[in-house]
Amino acid sequence: MKKSVWMLIAAASLFTALPSQATQQAAERRDARDVRQDTRQDSRDAKQECREGIVGNADCRQEHRDNKQEGRDAARDIKY
Repeated sequence: MKKSVWMLIAAASLFTALPSQATQQAAERRDARDVRQDTRQDSRDAKQECREGIVGNADCRQEHRDNKQEGRDAARDIKY
């Protein structure tokens, strides 16, 4: 009888731990997505400003890529 009670308690604690972990992971994913979206918009703006200047288009594209990669790295740091 005692063994079944302990098993029930263990199972109940497992079920209560899973939703909180899922909620935390969901929040981390949302935060990472927000960082990536903000980075994309900032990078687009920077690229547009770059193209309006005297700098060559290839340099602007590379800067755009670098900005986006930095955003991906920041999002990855949030998630993991």
